[in-house]
Amino acid sequence: MPLDKTELIKDTEQEYILQAKNIKKYFPIKGGLLRSTVGYVKAVDDVSIDIKRGETLGIVGESGSGKSTLGRVILRLHEPTEGQIIFENDDISHLGNKKLRPYRKNMQIVFQDPFASLNSKMSVAELIEEPLVVQTSLTKKERKEKAIDLLEKVGLRADDRLKYPHEFSGGQRQRISIARALALNPKFVICDEPVSALDVSIQAQVLNLMADLQDEFNLTYLFISHDLSVVKHISDRVAVMYLGRIVEIAPKKGLYEHPLHPYTQALLSSAPSTNIHNRREKILLKGDLPSPSNPPSGCAFRTRCPLVHEKCSKVRPDLTHMRDGHFVACHLHTEASV
Repeated sequence: MPLDKTELIKDTEQEYILQAKNIKKYFPIKGGLLRSTVGYVKAVDDVSIDIKRGETLGIVGESGSGKSTLGRVILRLHEPTEGQIIFENDDISHLGNKKLRPYRKNMQIVFQDPFASLNSKMSVAELIEEPLVVQTSLTKKERKEKAIDLLEKVGLRADDRLKYPHEFSGGQRQRISIARALALNPKFVICDEPVSALDVSIQAQVLNLMADLQDEFNLTYLFISHDLSVVKHISDRVAVMYLGRIVEIAPKKGLYEHPLHPYTQALLSSAPSTNIHNRREKILLKGDLPSPSNPPSGCAFRTRCPLVHEKCSKVRPDLTHMRDGHFVACHLHTEASV
């Protein structure tokens, strides 16, 4: 018996835990005596991503590319200017706080600076148990057992719950942040530069811990970083952002071995490599990242691109599927594919 078409569509939707469609986030610029709006900072400018259950989607780009803002918009920590955020087939784009609260349990975030994100006046036990007090009906004893279990899962001791954040190293504080994010058994976690503030020797430990926890808790990650080697270590697919837009997205192997966008190629060429037989020729970009309040016309990367041509200043390229889940927004490739 053939499967009903509506069931096929439903099955396809169930494959994705999160779909962000045409997301824009513009911050107003105020000026003049009356503090009226004189312009906008286009931090995220028409971005669409799909994240499958259980996968890790990495997002890379320079500082100011909009990576962290996109993550905060997806979690509704910033309100989207336009676009849809669909979590498990439910549109949460414009839900009020009361209706959004049940979704908060399933969507968590690990911030870049664990010392800033952890309240220094609260003990570790209070930090981990706080979401349990707000979102569950667990007893005091059950909350204590849950906190101890989570601490042990992230490599800390039960006695550490009585200490305060300043008594720990940076890597240990990030482990506490991870334990806190997992307290409500979320399905989706945004990792916003979670290891960039840590020593290199500690970064690998925390990344391996996150990979182990992903397997154990069946987590889905959106992993934000400017470090290409970190993203390569943990991601299944990688999206490259530039000035508020995604310019390339592909499975990890395809992007790292066959980058198509000139910006991706430049990023990869600047990354350190220990393989003397497979080092890329350095691509030096001219100029600085343009202001998101006044982005260039056409392709935003054209002011720094070594391969720029006339059409780049007139038409903004759309993400186009090239092969095997590899998308790129560049006239050099999209014209060739037509």
